[in-house]
Amino acid sequence: MELDDVRRLTGANILWDRTGAVGEAALPAGCEGLVVGIWRGQMRRLLDAVGWSEEEITVRPYPGGASLALSAPPDALYAATDLLEWAWEATLELLDGKAARPLDDAAAEFRRTIAEESDPALIALAEAAGRYGVTFLQGEDRVSLGLGSGCLSWPEDEIPAPEAVEWRDCHDVPVALVTGTNGKSTTVRLAAAIAGAAGRAVGLSSSDWIRVAGEVVAEGDYSGPSGARQALRDPRVELAVLEVARGGLMRRGLPLPQADACLITNVAADHFGDYGINDLPSLTEAKFVVARAVKPGGRLILNADDPSLMAQSSRFDGQITWFSLAPDGEPLQAWLGAGGEACFIEQGQFVLARGAERKAVLAVDQFPLGLGGAARHNLANALAAIALTAALGIPESAMAAGLAGFTGGPDENPGRGNIFQVGDVSVVVDFAHNPHGLAALLATLEHLPARRRLVLLGQAGDRRDSDIQDLVRTTWRTGPDRVIVKEMLSNLRGRSPGEVPRLITEELLRLGAPPEAIGQADSEMAAVRQAFAWAEPGDLLVLLLHTERKEALAFLNGLQEGGWKAGMTPGA
Repeated sequence: MELDDVRRLTGANILWDRTGAVGEAALPAGCEGLVVGIWRGQMRRLLDAVGWSEEEITVRPYPGGASLALSAPPDALYAATDLLEWAWEATLELLDGKAARPLDDAAAEFRRTIAEESDPALIALAEAAGRYGVTFLQGEDRVSLGLGSGCLSWPEDEIPAPEAVEWRDCHDVPVALVTGTNGKSTTVRLAAAIAGAAGRAVGLSSSDWIRVAGEVVAEGDYSGPSGARQALRDPRVELAVLEVARGGLMRRGLPLPQADACLITNVAADHFGDYGINDLPSLTEAKFVVARAVKPGGRLILNADDPSLMAQSSRFDGQITWFSLAPDGEPLQAWLGAGGEACFIEQGQFVLARGAERKAVLAVDQFPLGLGGAARHNLANALAAIALTAALGIPESAMAAGLAGFTGGPDENPGRGNIFQVGDVSVVVDFAHNPHGLAALLATLEHLPARRRLVLLGQAGDRRDSDIQDLVRTTWRTGPDRVIVKEMLSNLRGRSPGEVPRLITEELLRLGAPPEAIGQADSEMAAVRQAFAWAEPGDLLVLLLHTERKEALAFLNGLQEGGWKAGMTPGA
């Protein structure tokens, strides 16, 4: 038995809407109930001893283990993690036949720890924010009131008294949260382009950057709560669209308590095994945490083509807008018949509908990312962005301008279906990293003419063997002429060097790939160079890049500027 992870919960999460601490424990089959019962009992015993009798405990069991969480005041979350670990250690001792741990000394020490962490000024300011109806945020060693252009912010050690705050200068701005397995980043950027076309200064956080009013203010993966808070505190922001990844939702919870609109693009197999998420229903539940943030009168936007989301939607009692690439189905027609809102394609147009009313937004062939309708996943992303921005009150004219002007190049949407012509070779750079996303990309590329096709393939080490094998099968079904298997040493995540490439190669061979059709590379850049050394005129190179995308894009730019042609030494 092992306690896998203990962490603070700073926002609403998969367990409940409370702040506190949570841990995941790996448990042997057959005794989960016994162990959790003892753990819970030790946790309750300690909470009562430190004076936290009002705090609660909740448990989320899953195959192979369980999560146990305790609620705690927002100014005592580090102490809460210590309490949780103490209760786990006490549980192990009882299971080992030892006497119950004495409480007096431990409780006294924990009470001191709680008192040291206690911050009455923070609690007073948070409560005042609730009274004034503005958002309170804590993190990155700062506290803030309001959002964007209405944000007031202070270092944590300079928190003002509520009566010293200029509350008239403090207000919130419209906020949208976007999650899902695939399409999050693209949809966030499409929605931001639409809001920008409406004249709004947009704050955007995503897996590549934080961008405010068109300016990139920080680069890196900012799809967690920290990135959201940084965007929301920028005084230029008039509207925010924030990517909210599964990892941040599970590790910390929602980045803010309420949003005007929340979107779930889709749910597909990815990251199984993390935080007790082992199957599609539990992953759907994790993504659906964003629904907790929809404020009264706000909207939840869901993909009607996703059965998991369709099933989960019954648990949400607020307003929903559906989007769909297959709007003729009975459920969506019934929804519209009852006066509901939906977004779909009809007669070659993106359409926003409420009941029998139809508003055409833009012709599909005027949307560059749709590739004339071939890139169906991007058509779905556009529909999602239309539905999301409609919920934020953006007019259809701005939707049309934003979508038509979004070309999806590497500066605008890096690593998401970026298409290049390098000499006499076509190149696609994409971030696809799970079977669902890769299948959508490869289906789109079937429409691109190519003499031969190459795929650069790899995976991070934190995926299960079966998930990696599914990725290989998805790739091989499209019939590539060559696959280069890459190592990603920075993404081993618990595996040994060479383990993932070996697993990929073995699966390719099992599927019937000739050994001479498989290349090996010890890094992404080495794989990219191999791809260009193999290329001949008319070939298509599909470069799935995850760790060295910036270097690869610079390399492609250098080839273009140098007049490279197939047969020349790459980079010469």
